Amino acid sequence: MRYSSLLTLAATLSTASAGYKGFNYGANFMNGQAKVQADFEYEFNAAKQLPGTNGEFTSARLYTMIQHGTTNNIIEAVQAAINTKTSLLLGLWASAGDANFNNEITALQAAASQYGQAFADLVAGISVGSEDLYRITPTGIENNAGVGAQPATIANYIRKTRDAIANTALAGKPVGHVDTWTAWVNGSNNAVVSACDFLGMDAYPYFQTTMANSIANANQTFYNAYDATVAASQGKPVWVTETGWPVSGRTANQAVPGTDNARIYWQDVTCSLIAGGINLWYYTLQDAQYGTPSPQFGIKPAGDLMQVQPAFNLQC
Repeated sequence: MRYSSLLTLAATLSTASAGYKGFNYGANFMNGQAKVQADFEYEFNAAKQLPGTNGEFTSARLYTMIQHGTTNNIIEAVQAAINTKTSLLLGLWASAGDANFNNEITALQAAASQYGQAFADLVAGISVGSEDLYRITPTGIENNAGVGAQPATIANYIRKTRDAIANTALAGKPVGHVDTWTAWVNGSNNAVVSACDFLGMDAYPYFQTTMANSIANANQTFYNAYDATVAASQGKPVWVTETGWPVSGRTANQAVPGTDNARIYWQDVTCSLIAGGINLWYYTLQDAQYGTPSPQFGIKPAGDLMQVQPAFNLQC
């Protein structure tokens, strides 16, 4: 790790606890099937039992508050989290227009009302959107990343979310936004930075194909992105909400997928973030149920999460 990053982490350690450690969890499987409470409980328990991690991966990042396939029902991951004592970085999808975002708010308020303090005690924060700003950039459009949202829209949604929780059990919880590091360092998005209580940063050296992105450079490439985001954060905390290295897939410039390189990335980047007390949601526990993604980032291959071994050694 570069010296400047060591200083950054040392400063964080002086003010932070051990930090949240967890994974990203989608609302549905690759075949479109909705995850239900039992699925989420199974995944959350499997994360806690990963060999080599001392049971420390006890947090879950969600992308939406809405149960897949419904209009505004509470996502069943909430009850699963309460049952398994899994902390949550909540997510509200923010790139589908005002009507859909209002449904996200409805589900969020309903969860606060129905589950009260038992729910609120598990909430690390609330992310309004995920990579919405990236998706409207030329790079996002070129990569067919999907529909995004303008900075003014995201900033407004953040304020709306803060107002929506003001008189609920979630009052005072940090409200922020998740995006790529390239979006955070883009000055045209400063209004979003100003509106946030925290910045969630997604950074994947594997995808940075215009740079020297081999696994040998991955640590420096990641921390260049992290340091740049911290510099643009207006003093707000920076949480690492997505990062990882694929265990299979195509070579991207100098970046070669594979379990050996994924293990190196885990050791060099993930373990250093854990040591630094940085809030981290790794991508991902398993992404190959009912389908075969390419690239594949899951540290658990397809199959029974409780039975199949991790693709590589997770000990730091």
